[in-house]
Amino acid sequence: MVVGTALAADAAGGQWRMAPRSHAPSRATPALATAVLAAAGLLLAGCTRAAPSGAVDSASSSSGATTTTTREAPPATSTASPAPSSPTSPPTTTITVATGLDVPWSLVFLPDGTPLLSLRERAHVLELHPGGRPRDLGPVPGVVPAGEGGLLGLAVSPTFATDHELFAYLTAAHDNRVVRMTLEDGRLGTPTTILTGIPKAGNHNGGRLAFGPDGFLYVTTGDAGDTARAQDRSSLGGKILRVTRDGRPAPGNPFAGSPVWSYGHRNVQGIAWDGRGRMFASEFGQDTWDELNLIRPGANYGWPVVEGIGHRAGFVDPLVQWPTDDASPSAICIMGDVIYMAALRGESLWRIPLTTNGVGSPQRLLHGRYGRLRDVERGPDGRLWIVTNNTARGTPRPGDDRVVALPPSALR
Repeated sequence: MVVGTALAADAAGGQWRMAPRSHAPSRATPALATAVLAAAGLLLAGCTRAAPSGAVDSASSSSGATTTTTREAPPATSTASPAPSSPTSPPTTTITVATGLDVPWSLVFLPDGTPLLSLRERAHVLELHPGGRPRDLGPVPGVVPAGEGGLLGLAVSPTFATDHELFAYLTAAHDNRVVRMTLEDGRLGTPTTILTGIPKAGNHNGGRLAFGPDGFLYVTTGDAGDTARAQDRSSLGGKILRVTRDGRPAPGNPFAGSPVWSYGHRNVQGIAWDGRGRMFASEFGQDTWDELNLIRPGANYGWPVVEGIGHRAGFVDPLVQWPTDDASPSAICIMGDVIYMAALRGESLWRIPLTTNGVGSPQRLLHGRYGRLRDVERGPDGRLWIVTNNTARGTPRPGDDRVVALPPSALR
């Protein structure tokens, strides 16, 4: 892995815009679920500030993936709260949570364990009830779905218990943007736009949202078909952004006055943090290599100059690369010392073990069993929840699209 050279220049001529936050108080919201699912430990920690250093090894596995390993990678400083204890008895059964879904995209959990799901083209948010019908929480106004755009990522406020806020990434008439809305009395409130000016197109829209352990909102974007955007720090395209809940550049960002956290990305749709505070991201390649990256603030990940492992000065190489037929990665999640990555074209769930100095050999799971996988999340019941993506592209099966919750024993 080649670490990018120091980048001191600030982004100039920024194209991003912010909307002022409304300070109207939120009304109290009744509990959305009557039972709290048993909590499993969610190992999240603070963002990595210092890049691990050391030499690099490359190796190819029998799965076709190629990995790079950084030796002597020190642990990052963690700001995470202690994880809750795991269930005494792990789950053993697979649960089909919902079927007949219309192009689902993002799955998140409220603090009480209630699962929420975005529908990309209908632009609605559903509340899921295993064994029952989903409850429609209403539409998100302003969504203009087209191609791969629409209502994409969701993120739950870290202080949802008091502010009842839900964040969404959506495609509007002229751009991609991030909005904030309350979830009150089982209905979505009127959204407030907090970040605009993210380039949109028929594809490469990014779209994942996640609050980091530092309390800031991370936003993944694509190059929207214009590869030059990825290297242009004044553009929000082809980036991972780090902003406050009002959409402003977060304190401590690597480029003063800019929301850019990392750049040189083609289309990032998965981000997660491990227990050592390291941030990881999955990225779609073009024709050759898909990637899993270790994200460092201010680093350049090479697109469009480099795709996959390039050993080029000034660019950070991925930890793992896959042929695009085997992956086309969307969401990732981390359970303990393992990254799980949902694969669309590869119709698989990839298991990538984390080690003290990098990653181990990836293992291909569920190959062809559920078709294309859009999202994967660790459920509070100790299961791994997956969201399929067969109705918009691919070959739908009876019951598609669906959400399935799998016990660890079923991951093979």
